[in-house]
Amino acid sequence: LILISILASYSLSSYTTILFDANQFHFIIRQIAFGFIGIFIMWFLSTLDPDIWIVRIGFALFFVSLIIMSFMIKGPESLVPEIGGAKRWINLQIISIAPIEFFKIGFVYFISWGFDRKLGYHRNLGVFYEFKRFYPYGIIFVYAIFVIAYEEKDLGQSVVLGFTLLVLLIFAGTSFRFFSVILGSLMFSFIILIWVKPHRLDRISNWWSGSQEYMLHYVPEFIAQYLRTANAHEGYQISNSFNAIYNGGLIGTGYGNGTFKLGFLSEVHTDFILAGITEEIGYIGLLIIVTLFLAIISRILKISNRVENYVFHLFSLGIALILTFAFIINAYGESGIVPIKGISVPFLSYGGSVMIGSSIAIGMILMISKKVDMR
Repeated sequence: LILISILASYSLSSYTTILFDANQFHFIIRQIAFGFIGIFIMWFLSTLDPDIWIVRIGFALFFVSLIIMSFMIKGPESLVPEIGGAKRWINLQIISIAPIEFFKIGFVYFISWGFDRKLGYHRNLGVFYEFKRFYPYGIIFVYAIFVIAYEEKDLGQSVVLGFTLLVLLIFAGTSFRFFSVILGSLMFSFIILIWVKPHRLDRISNWWSGSQEYMLHYVPEFIAQYLRTANAHEGYQISNSFNAIYNGGLIGTGYGNGTFKLGFLSEVHTDFILAGITEEIGYIGLLIIVTLFLAIISRILKISNRVENYVFHLFSLGIALILTFAFIINAYGESGIVPIKGISVPFLSYGGSVMIGSSIAIGMILMISKKVDMR
């Protein structure tokens, strides 16, 4: 996947390098560097003792990233530039860092550690008692979502964390009533977060305008007539994403021969990389990428299932979930099934933060795998 990412960074960034008058090898050189750093991180972490280092790395990623994101809200423009109306990156001149990519890993560990200590074994003690045990972690989660979704305006990452929390709640042994209350609270919170930001309502409206006919095809007409929006139009990005995927066909147009990367589809080497890759290597190439990704997730789940340490079990499962949700939300966004969220594909999208963050996650899983007989 890293190799595919490097090759895609060169091919799909051709128009961007011209637009910003950059060297034609600018993106591929940086992605090669990120790839080598990621591989080294995975190898190095795999050599460490998980009983000592998982807890240290997990807590460090969680608290340091959360503190940094909290200070980014009021950070100076020179250090924390506002891009697209949001402050999500720290500009260090040489590289820009997105702390959320590291916070997600720390969040999974912190929740796994907390659930091991506080949840499960409710023994019909009542939903109030479960809330009493959960509320310290709930407060931190709510604060983190406020920073990420409201201040940084990154609802997509909040959705990933929310889904991950819900699944981990199930495996942590919570009661159905407690799970239902948390699920309802998260859904209500996300509705409020969408409602208070007009641009999110516009994005959902544009998505529905372009996707409604396909969605309503399976709905009875007497219901569909009330859900259909007048003057439907497809969003510019989604329309070009569709066309890029369609233009690729079964075997693609060939490496470097894509046309929708030439100014028609912005951020094609980051947020829309699957559409850009599919145009050039076709559905067969996309199937290879999905197969590689599924192989990684399958291996992580096997480690999670066989490790005896309960925190390691939940942590491994959580890492599999955040990787899977990121891939699915990105793929569904590019294909119009859900609104576009601006989430990068792990190990595939261009960028140092997503590459290094994903590599740290896999390195920690490799560290844990030393405690498991994988035969």
